[in-house]
Amino acid sequence: MAENQHIQDFLNYLRFEKRYSQHTVISYETDLQQFTDFLQRVYGLLEPAGVQSMHIRSWMAEMKGDEQSSRTIVRKLSSLRSFYKFLLKKEHIQTVPTAEISAPKIRKRLPVFVKEPEMNELLETLSNHTEDWKSWNARLLVTLFYATGMRLSELIQLKEKQVDLSRMILKVLGKGNKERVIPIHPEIKELLQTYAAEKRKRFEVLPDTVLVTESGKKLYPKYAYLQVKKYLGEASTLEKKSPHVLRHSFATHLLNHGADLNAVKELLGHSSLAATQVYTHNTIEKLKEAHKKAHPRG
Repeated sequence: MAENQHIQDFLNYLRFEKRYSQHTVISYETDLQQFTDFLQRVYGLLEPAGVQSMHIRSWMAEMKGDEQSSRTIVRKLSSLRSFYKFLLKKEHIQTVPTAEISAPKIRKRLPVFVKEPEMNELLETLSNHTEDWKSWNARLLVTLFYATGMRLSELIQLKEKQVDLSRMILKVLGKGNKERVIPIHPEIKELLQTYAAEKRKRFEVLPDTVLVTESGKKLYPKYAYLQVKKYLGEASTLEKKSPHVLRHSFATHLLNHGADLNAVKELLGHSSLAATQVYTHNTIEKLKEAHKKAHPRG
C-alpha cells in the first residue's frame, strides 16, 4: 500500500470517525504531505515502515533552519504522532517513530483582550449606529462574540433553530460537532428579536442562519472578520483585532468577576481545563496590580 493511501485512510478516519472539521483535516493533510515530500526528497523513502526518529528530527531541524516557529513545528509533530499512532493501531507499522521525540518548548502568549471600559464604550457606540444593514451586523457580531464567547465559525453557522429565546439560551455546535448551551442576557434576547424582525421586513427569501449579509445571504468569515477588525480598531489600541479577541475578552472578564473556571471552560467549549487556564494568567496580573496599589507594603 502506498504512503498516500495510508494518508487518505487516516484523513477519512479524522473526517468520519473523529468528525473533525474540514479545516482541521486539511491542516493534517498539509503537514503529512510536507513530511512525505521531505522523506522522498532527502532520503528516498516511500513506505512509513522505514521511517525512524532520526528522519523526523532531521525534518524538524530543516524547519528550524527555515525559521519556522516552535509553535508550527510542534503542530506538525503532533500531526505525525496522530498519524503513526493510527498506523500502529491498523498494524501497518510495529513501532511509532515519534515516541522518543520531544517537542520544542513554546513560549506562552497571554490572550489579548479588550479592557472593560473600552468594551462598554464600544457596545454603547454600536447601539446608536443601526442606520443600515451593515451597521446592524456590526452591532450583532461584536455584541454576540463578546456576550457568548463563540468562535467565528460557530456564530456564522448559528441557525435560528439553535436560538431558544423562551429559555434564553443558544445551542452552539462547536468543535467535533459537540453541542453546548450558552445562556443569554435579556438585552441579547431583545437584540436578537429586533434583528430577526428587521430581517424579515427587508428580505423575502432567507437562509436558516441567524445572521445574513446586506443581500440576505448567509454571512461569510471574511465579512465578520473585517467588521470586527474595523470597530475594534476604533475602540482600542490593541495590535490584534479579530473575533477571537472578543472571545478572549469574554473569558477574561468573566474570571475577573469571579466566575468558576470550570463554568468558563464549558461556556467556551474547551475539551480540557488546561486550555481555559491560560485566562487565569490575566486575572493573576490584575490581582498583582490591585495588591501593589492597595497594600501598604505592595
